[in-house]
Amino acid sequence: MSLRLGDVAPNFQAETSIGKIDFYEYIDGQWAVLYSHPSDYTPVCTTELGRTAQLKSEFEKRNTKVLALSVDSVEDHLGWIKDINETQNCDVDFPIIADKDRKVSELYDMIHPNASATATVRSVFVIGPDKKVKLTLTYPASTGRNFFEILRVIDSLQLTDEYSVATPADWKDGEDVIVVPAIKTEDIPAKFPKGYTEVKSYLRTTPQPNK
Repeated sequence: MSLRLGDVAPNFQAETSIGKIDFYEYIDGQWAVLYSHPSDYTPVCTTELGRTAQLKSEFEKRNTKVLALSVDSVEDHLGWIKDINETQNCDVDFPIIADKDRKVSELYDMIHPNASATATVRSVFVIGPDKKVKLTLTYPASTGRNFFEILRVIDSLQLTDEYSVATPADWKDGEDVIVVPAIKTEDIPAKFPKGYTEVKSYLRTTPQPNK
């Protein structure tokens, strides 16, 4: 069964490139990004893991742990990491799960038989501190992911988690946000002292509250 938004992300134990981990213990109340790769020693995956390592400080700023996964062995992962570090000018120090038995892949529905009977697709799960699934993305094996979009979504999710706001199309950190419809217009000044603009009765914007 596929995971839906709001579902509790299943716990698991797995061998990884940094040793054995328990997923819940590893994320320990933080946000998490769990994402899968079709295979080790593949070109698109090499660039993705390198990009993740290059953005380490950005994930840390957002209190977010990152875990990658493929169905190859720990030994394969360790050899591949050397290539990634060399070719992408980075230091991969986050765990890559060795899912040889496909236990985690099946738990998170990462194998789509009509795309490949054995390889995982490029799945992305953003998981909140409450261990619930906040976002899912699925890319084909041929398309590398946009990690700035993943960071943007985390910014939006964390903002929504703390304030009664939503983010408009193409929103970026620092731009105006939308006051959710559940808040009455007369209650906005008390909740958002920076002011607001009423475009329509159902569309009210306000400066990003945590800037």
